[in-house]
Amino acid sequence: MTSQGPYRRHLTPFKLQLCQDIRNGVTGRRDAQRTSGVSASHIQLQLTQFDRGELNDEEAEASVIAEYEAQIAALERQVGQLTMELDLVKKTLRQPIAGSNENSSIVTGPRPAPSDGRAR
Repeated sequence: MTSQGPYRRHLTPFKLQLCQDIRNGVTGRRDAQRTSGVSASHIQLQLTQFDRGELNDEEAEASVIAEYEAQIAALERQVGQLTMELDLVKKTLRQPIAGSNENSSIVTGPRPAPSDGRAR
């Protein structure tokens, strides 16, 4: 079961198991409704699909594969974004401080100019 937006979307393996349990007498409709959080109308719809043969292992596998592909795409987008951010940080660290050819420290600032010894 995954949550997307305001509506819950149950994966096909979950629906298939729920329908098999009801049809095999393992659990009743009310118990299934209470434990799974699925409404009575949705259970009836799923049972109708199950009886017609619309809920099967192939559809369950396709559903799982589609879910994995969506997760992979999201992770690839995140990797791309993090790579761009890392490149930006690397570029900003390489750029010298504007107007300064001398070494300087971020903490102390530029080094003082050397004295020619005539200062009093």
